Amino acid sequence: MSAANTILENGGSVVLLDKSFFCGGNSTKATSGINGANTRTQRDKGIKDSADLFTSDTLKGGAKKPELAKLLCENSGADVEWLMDKFNLDLSLVARLGGHSAPRTHRGKERFPGMTITYALIQMVEKIAEKTDRAKIITKARVTELIMSDGACTGCIYEKGGASFKEFGPVIFASGGFGADFTNNSLLAQYRPDLLHLPTTNGEHCTGDAIKMGEAIGAKTIDLEWVQVHPTGLVKPDDPDAKIKFLAAEALRGVGGLVFDALGNRFANELGRRDYVTGEMWKNKPPFRLALNKAASDEIAWHCKHYTGRGVMKFYESGAALAQDMGVPVSKMEESIEAHYQASLKTAKDPDGGSYPAYPSGKSWDEASGKTGSGKKFYHNVISGSEFAAQPYYVAIITPVIHYCMGGLEIDENSAVLGSNSQAVPGLYAAGEVAGGVHGNNRLGGNSLLDCVVFGRVAGVACAKYMLGDRVKATSLDELSGGGLSGNVEGSKLAGGSYEDTMNSSSKAPAKKEKKTSSGFTMEEVAKHTKKGDVW
Repeated sequence: MSAANTILENGGSVVLLDKSFFCGGNSTKATSGINGANTRTQRDKGIKDSADLFTSDTLKGGAKKPELAKLLCENSGADVEWLMDKFNLDLSLVARLGGHSAPRTHRGKERFPGMTITYALIQMVEKIAEKTDRAKIITKARVTELIMSDGACTGCIYEKGGASFKEFGPVIFASGGFGADFTNNSLLAQYRPDLLHLPTTNGEHCTGDAIKMGEAIGAKTIDLEWVQVHPTGLVKPDDPDAKIKFLAAEALRGVGGLVFDALGNRFANELGRRDYVTGEMWKNKPPFRLALNKAASDEIAWHCKHYTGRGVMKFYESGAALAQDMGVPVSKMEESIEAHYQASLKTAKDPDGGSYPAYPSGKSWDEASGKTGSGKKFYHNVISGSEFAAQPYYVAIITPVIHYCMGGLEIDENSAVLGSNSQAVPGLYAAGEVAGGVHGNNRLGGNSLLDCVVFGRVAGVACAKYMLGDRVKATSLDELSGGGLSGNVEGSKLAGGSYEDTMNSSSKAPAKKEKKTSSGFTMEEVAKHTKKGDVW
């Protein structure tokens, strides 16, 4: 969607094909936010950050191609502000996620940021499609093959309603990864069969189709073996074995959420790399709980209330009630929380000191995480052990889940797909999870939405130049759409039924008045589509 809007901004025309009923894919599921360095929001809050610091964090976090990491981070501030300015989006809240040296993960005050960002991008293209002939959106259209001529990509073949059709022009793949394909011939089975037993956060549309089509024309792939297992998939007590799980936003840990094992021990740096936290979970005793005290949950109240309404988080009126539910003495929880509190006090007094190695560098005072070699350096909304028993808590049971595929089609700095000769395939681009090499062996939280926006825009600019040459012309999205967007982002004909609306709905949720969507379906009818991975 970022690519489509950027092409339109540069005077081009777009045809958007999606094999699902609605557009958006996994991006609608993103719950923590989008990273940006040196943004207006950060400056207004007095947060010091820079593209260089962000690049350093991204490289330490797992990225292996400095030129792509630098492009991702240097474009981040301007592209976050592009979303705010061109689509009237609220991205006024900022959190620090694992592996980041500054709070830079932006979200709005309500609803999940992936949904609001994606819906806004879709709705802009929808409005332009309604008012001009510059854009067309075709859903339930499965692309099956690229059309090649003299080594260049000149279009694609897609199937819809049992018939086959062709579209001609350069192609941008933005089709996501392969984290929901558990079939015997899947990329997951080929490259990471050891993960096939795990649940996933991916919708069942994530089957790596574009990667396979790229391979069929000789495109290079990279890092397909690097599949991220996220530590905080949410376990729904009445459906604990569900193969597709809701994801607990990393921002829950960013605001101060702590992770405990079955015995009430902290065992990891909650703000460490995702692969690290997952690895430490596998060494300790489940079930694992993510617990937010009052100050932490107040800071991210919308998320907590939403998760609770979906039946994947529980509110406890007191820490004592939580300890009872865990089967752990209150004194044990007080001990764990007091140790964390004391480490925070020592860090405030001597931030460069400590007895343990810290992540991403330096020393740490926190024994629980320090002895793992990835000591905690940043503390937020901390309480003492003596406050635990009377403190209200929001708590979720969490488990590792397949979350993100770092590998995909190899791209260059123009988002062009590389061929077997390591040269760009003319007319073929990739952006987002389908493109490999941006994140290396581990992706930092908040970099997924950013990847989609930054490289979507890079691909859009490059594709427009490829199509139009000297005819590239700066064009106003507001004018094309007849007035732009209002900032009130809701489901529409093609931007509907996000992950937050359909997954893990709680039986305790209040009944809603029947309402027709603009596609003609009632919300009751939409709600019937609860099969794992339904995209509605």
